[in-house]
Amino acid sequence: MTLAAWAQLIVLGTIWGGSFFFARIAVLEIAPLTLVLLRVAIAAAALQLYLAARGIAFTPVLKKWPVFLLLALVNNVIPFSLMFFGQTALGAGTASVLNATTPFWTIIVASLFIADEKASPAKVFGIALGIAGTAVMVGPGLAAGLGGPAWAKMALLGMAFSYAFAFVVARRITGLAPALVATGQLSASTLIMLPVVLLTQETAELATVGAGAWAAVLGLALLSTAFAYILYFRIVAAAGATNASLVTLIVPVSAIVLGALFLGERLEPFELAGMGLIACGLLVIDGRVLPGRTVGAAAPKSAPGTAVPEKKSTGS
Repeated sequence: MTLAAWAQLIVLGTIWGGSFFFARIAVLEIAPLTLVLLRVAIAAAALQLYLAARGIAFTPVLKKWPVFLLLALVNNVIPFSLMFFGQTALGAGTASVLNATTPFWTIIVASLFIADEKASPAKVFGIALGIAGTAVMVGPGLAAGLGGPAWAKMALLGMAFSYAFAFVVARRITGLAPALVATGQLSASTLIMLPVVLLTQETAELATVGAGAWAAVLGLALLSTAFAYILYFRIVAAAGATNASLVTLIVPVSAIVLGALFLGERLEPFELAGMGLIACGLLVIDGRVLPGRTVGAAAPKSAPGTAVPEKKSTGS
């Protein structure tokens, strides 16, 4: 990946690391499925307003509605639901490690469905280092959560596997600006989740939700979803599905660092050691420090799904 792509990946990992704070607060007062609906609906509304302000037509999304429904299912509806349900019974340590397996699943799925994303030994080794670093970094939390129920662990693994397919589906959407793809995905997710939540009657509890939980929902929807997915689709288009999935290795690092910076939490030696392993894994994947590679090496050809600049009135 280029240095610009790495910078975007780190920013995205930081934003999604912060989403754990928002989700932790909101899920205490809001049922999981309702929280999924609020997250995608508020984000979709914000992005629709953004498109309207920029004069970008939504018509191109409507022409490709089947693929956007599929993307909504595998990138929002299924993984968000599995994540919120799973975290009701698992510790944060176990959840982080299971989430960090996403790049492994993505390598397998991408190798099967994308011709130019075959697995390399260096990439597999680098991802293994990253997952090991995540396990070390969340050490005590991981050990405390190992006794959780099997269904919750399977839910988190299902989330990671769903994300792997989402990276591949997103890679196949070409010719649309990242903001338009993000808006289409979240709008489709809202249409799917609305009848589900109404049928479960979970919305009855919203009248008692406090201001703190609503603030967390807004942070989760606007920052960790609306803005984050615009950045996410830029990375997928520029760097490919497998490289974009590496963000799941950065998320636990950013979550712990944010806790140290803003919540006064103390960084433990094992956390620093885990971060070092993750950094080594990312360096191995990048390849710049390996023999025969230099920083000035030619960048790979642009992915076929490279997004085009946003243009007013055309949406492409």
